[in-house]
Amino acid sequence: MALQITEKKGIFYLKGKINCSTVRSFIIHFEHYILQNRCTTINIDKIKEIDSDGLKAIKTLTAIALRQQKIFSTTGYNTKDIYGDFENWEVA
Repeated sequence: MALQITEKKGIFYLKGKINCSTVRSFIIHFEHYILQNRCTTINIDKIKEIDSDGLKAIKTLTAIALRQQKIFSTTGYNTKDIYGDFENWEVA
């Protein structure tokens, strides 16, 4: 399943997989949105798979937002697991 992105009330809902085949379009889509807006929130409740490339993509978007003094946040049931993986990573 490809990655599907829908938006409702300023929150982007993701469905499918964030993996090596979807990360490029995922980063391009959200990098543009981050640069144009003050706050970006994604919800990953319906993400069925996220691999190391997907985690790196979220880290990349977080770094882009920080450099631009913008807010990028992730919500959903498994976000604690994702951000737990960030503990040993440096922001690029």
